[in-house]
Order: sequence, then structure tokens, then C-alpha cells
Amino acid sequence: MGDIANQQHASRSLVEASAACGTTSAGAAASEPFLAADVGGTHARVGLVVGTTDAARPIRVLHYHRYSCADWSDLAAMLQDFVQQLASTPHAATRSRIERCAVACAGYVLDDAVVNENLPWPVSIRAIRDGLGIRRLAVINDFEAVAYATQFIGADETRPVIATAQPPQPGPVLVMGPGTGLGSAVLLPGQPRAQVLASEAGLVSLAPGTEREIEILRLFRRERPHVSYEDALSGPGLLKLYRALCELRDGTPRLLTPAEVTGAALAGSDGAALEALHVFCGLLGSFVADLVLLYRASGGAYLAGGILPQILPFLQASTFSERYFNKGVMRAYLHQVPVRLIEPGQLGVLGAAGMYLDSCMPSDGRDERA
Repeated sequence: MGDIANQQHASRSLVEASAACGTTSAGAAASEPFLAADVGGTHARVGLVVGTTDAARPIRVLHYHRYSCADWSDLAAMLQDFVQQLASTPHAATRSRIERCAVACAGYVLDDAVVNENLPWPVSIRAIRDGLGIRRLAVINDFEAVAYATQFIGADETRPVIATAQPPQPGPVLVMGPGTGLGSAVLLPGQPRAQVLASEAGLVSLAPGTEREIEILRLFRRERPHVSYEDALSGPGLLKLYRALCELRDGTPRLLTPAEVTGAALAGSDGAALEALHVFCGLLGSFVADLVLLYRASGGAYLAGGILPQILPFLQASTFSERYFNKGVMRAYLHQVPVRLIEPGQLGVLGAAGMYLDSCMPSDGRDERA
């Protein structure tokens, strides 16, 4: 799930990260390479990283690889493969020196496990430590990590969904996106360091904005009384929208995966799929605006997740913008808040590494490397 962790669980993740520093000084924590991973329901991205003294780019990725989660028995085996890969890179000598790992993962820490119903396998903290022979392991929520990393990207590394005449104003930055689940987090600028606010936004009750969406909600409620935005705005949610619309159109579902629904919609070969993607984009526009207003995200909104990069032209031509601005007297405010698409790539890895190193910094913000 994109963002299962609630405030209590998110806090525990950060405590886990702080404990992972042990007695290591901030300078030592930054100077030695370590592993950072961004683990989602479909893909995992793993990097060998090291801290830098460049405030604009405090993390440098030395080696990077993207994995398909379904191809591996567990996360520990995947990380072991990554370390073995280093033998054929210029960083082979670091293999025996890796003692730390920061994992950005959807879910929350409970005893030895990371709890997440959308991962293909359970994540055991002990198995990772034992399998890699590491001393320190930090567990960080995946969307918190991406939110943290947005402070290091420029506009040229993103693509506009809703542009503004003026640059974004200082203030909170929203990051959210549909993938295997619906994740979100908020970056709160501050000194000496920015903070990240965890969010349960994906589990907020779905609020339909059209008669068609009301009909869909009625069908969804047959399965369970609480219908969340994640039930519609995610890969599985898109498939549910398609099946509901097939029923409303008196048709028979023939598409079996979210990718098939997206492909048929973009090709215009299936009417129910096309309508499902239109409903998806409209709901997304309304929900993004709700979150911008909720957090007063004057710093802008970034859309992430695995689905949106595949449908960007469709999204831009859909009712996303119309629904985004349809917030009554707050329309003028929303015209000042840009919405941009980011492709996660290495962002989760950078964010996990950055949040880990931040947790090793002195509370007064002084860098012990100085």
C-alpha cells in the first residue's frame, strides 16, 4: 500500500532510523558508502550511496539497479544480489565495508517485520541484517523518502501537469501518487533541516463529484462499507473502476490487469476502459486539490507513482484540471500552486539515504564533518 503508515507508525520508522545511527558520528555516517533501497509493490530500486558536502545534492549514487519484486523470493535475497553485483564495478572494494542500509518501504515496522499487504513477500528486518551482515538498518516510509528528495530536484527534472505564471511560493510541498497503492507525504521546509509529514490521505473516504461517480461508489460499497480514494486511485483501483463501469454499461469485463485497462483506454479500443481512465483522472484532480488545500501546499504538488508517467498526455487533456480548480472560492489560490509530474527513478533511494543521514546529525543542525 502506498502509504499505510499512520503518524504513530511513521514516528516509529524514524526512531528506527535514529537507532540505526548507533554511536556513529555524523561525519563517519556520511563518508562511508552504504546501501539505500526504495521498495514498492512492483519494483525495488537499490543504490550504493555516499553523503557529500554539497547542500544542493547531499547524496551521491555510486551504483544503482532496478529490480522487479516478483522475480525475487524476498528483499534480503535482492539486496544480496545487489552487493554481489558490486564485484564487477569500480566499487568492488566497498563490499566488505558495507555496514548500514536505509530502506524506504511502504508500510510500517511491527517487531521484526515491515507490514504491508501490497508487497509480494513479507519483509524481515532480521533476515536483511543477517543476510547482508550489516550492523545498522533504517526503515523509512517510501513516500516520505520521495517527499524528502523533492528538495533536491529542479523544474527541468519534472513535467508540468498544471503550470503557473509565477514560481511556487515558499511553503509545504505535497507529494502523492497512485501505483500499487495510493501514497502521499508532505515536505515542510525548515531550518536547520526540512521535515517530512507522513500522511494517511489515501485512506480518506472517496468523495464522488459526478453522478457517474456516485453510481460507481454504490457498486464499490457492496464489497465493504468504507471506500477510500485508494480503492479508485491505484492500479488495482483502476481495474475496479473498469469492472464497475462494465457492469453499469451492461458489458462483460475482458481486461484482466491495470496495464491492459490503461493500454485499451489509450488505444481507444474499449469504451469501458476509456471511461474508467477518464473517471480516474477526474477523481485524481479533485483529490489533489483537496490535499493542496488541506496542507496549504503553496510550494506545489508533485505527482508520482507508477501509473501517471504512462498516461501524461491523456492526463493533461482530461478533466483533471477542471476538477482541480473546481473548489469554489479557493480557485484563485489553486491557480498559484503548480502541479508537476515526477518519475521516481532514484528519488526514493536519495530520500531514504538523506533521511538516514539527517537522523545521524546533531539536533542543533551542526554538521560534525565541519
